[in-house]
Amino acid sequence: MPGLTDSRFSKTVTYICEHNEGGAMGIVINQPASIYYSELFSQLKLGENIATDEPLLLGGPVKKERGFVLHSGEQSWASTMPVSDDISITGSKDILEAIANNQGPKSALIALGCAGWSTNQLEQEIAENSWLTVPGNKQIIFDTPIEERWASSAKQLGIDLHLLSTQAGHA
Repeated sequence: MPGLTDSRFSKTVTYICEHNEGGAMGIVINQPASIYYSELFSQLKLGENIATDEPLLLGGPVKKERGFVLHSGEQSWASTMPVSDDISITGSKDILEAIANNQGPKSALIALGCAGWSTNQLEQEIAENSWLTVPGNKQIIFDTPIEERWASSAKQLGIDLHLLSTQAGHA
């Protein structure tokens, strides 16, 4: 929501990958990092000739040293976990090798870190009007430019975020 002032999550879109009695985990999909795929592949000695200006994403403040690949679900790798019928998440190096060699999934985002919530923490934040919840949308995740994902997500509900008040109430 526009009133969320936590700098780690202000104006972010977070795709929830897991939600159970132990808490929730997601990947922020609209915060670009200052490192690009080509730099990552070069550092890992994978497909060093691939040049792309696609930035990695800052996936959240938890496990910032770990990489996560949010991707279309037509293929699987060593640690692939399906999130929905058509979206999966993978944290193993084999998917990076596949992407670097143009053998990866049709659509993919590489993120450093993730977002995490303890038991009932996310539910409490939603009750406090910190988050606007919308259904996951593959087109927004993979096809919408990074800078448009926040507004595009809200538009799914017919909401213009710039017209929302930062004050919340409960009826």
